[in-house]
Amino acid sequence: MADAGRADDEPPRFNLVDWDLAVNTAYRLIRPGPDVSRDQAQQVVGELRESARAAEPYVRGYTSMDGGPGTAPVMVVDRRGWVRANADGLRDLMAPLLVKIQQSRGAPGQVTSAIGSRLTGLEAGGLLAFLSNKVLGQFDPYHLGSVGPGGRQVGGRLLLVAPNVVHVERELDVDPHDFRLWICLHEETHRVQFTAVPWLRQHILDQISTLIESADLDPSRFAALIREAAERVGRLARGETDVSILDALQTPEQKAVIEHLTAVMSLLEGHADVVMDGVGPDVVRTVDAIRAKFQQRRAGAGPLDQFFRRVLGLDAKLRQYRDGASFVRRVLDQVGMDGFNAIWADPASLPTKDEIADPRLWVGRIHG
Repeated sequence: MADAGRADDEPPRFNLVDWDLAVNTAYRLIRPGPDVSRDQAQQVVGELRESARAAEPYVRGYTSMDGGPGTAPVMVVDRRGWVRANADGLRDLMAPLLVKIQQSRGAPGQVTSAIGSRLTGLEAGGLLAFLSNKVLGQFDPYHLGSVGPGGRQVGGRLLLVAPNVVHVERELDVDPHDFRLWICLHEETHRVQFTAVPWLRQHILDQISTLIESADLDPSRFAALIREAAERVGRLARGETDVSILDALQTPEQKAVIEHLTAVMSLLEGHADVVMDGVGPDVVRTVDAIRAKFQQRRAGAGPLDQFFRRVLGLDAKLRQYRDGASFVRRVLDQVGMDGFNAIWADPASLPTKDEIADPRLWVGRIHG
């Protein structure tokens, strides 16, 4: 009998990940948030919403970029809400890979599919639970449903994880009002990047599609990649630091795309970091103290946390903040904000990995 809701000539559906199991697993593993009363929680949620709104004109004034007001909804969530939002996003991003697998190899048997998807669901749930305790804010450019200026469909939503913001501001002993606005300046910059630069979202999606198209689905090749990745995890556990798990999982054809995406993400994260600090003490009075304590916190993780950061690629994420911010500051010093904003003209204007490391190369290529 055909599956309900599926035509007889459609191939049977299957999943690589049981996302419902992933979400439920994450819910069970999530650590409790900071101790706050109901009134305190409502106050934090209200202030985060207000900080996100207040950040908009500051970012527009500093960057000379205008994505239009209200073109992406602001969602203040708890850790469970962050897990659910990201599970939904990952499910959508993985959909093309499922299609390719099914077209090239056919759907696996029902038993194989059920067992495999449950195993990956448990693993994904553990990862989501770990990250749900770390993320302060996140702009999700791939969520659809917002309408921008002129009725243009705009993707994206701004997620602010209230319990994590409260936890970190208490841990750092910083001014809560300044810290909340500071975080919102970073995330608002990401909103402006994707709403003021209409081709950016699709460009990144196209790069992800290229990765999927180049994926090697041969079982023997995939098994070899997994074995190499497992060997590198062992080396990380023995204390070696110059080891990349992601490199083991890339085919040579994918490395050029990964390098391009790394450069783009370094630009976006570095740009947001420069803006959140550059708006200035007139807006965030204690910005220098917050940045100093925040940087110290990033570097002060314990051994177990550092291990998971390396395995999950979070160390690479921290390098993106540092390298990207250095690139942006050095370009601004050379050509100013108007010259820097030439970077948003088209995909060819984006910096390469080498240009992120040496901004003079980008300035020379774009500005002669």
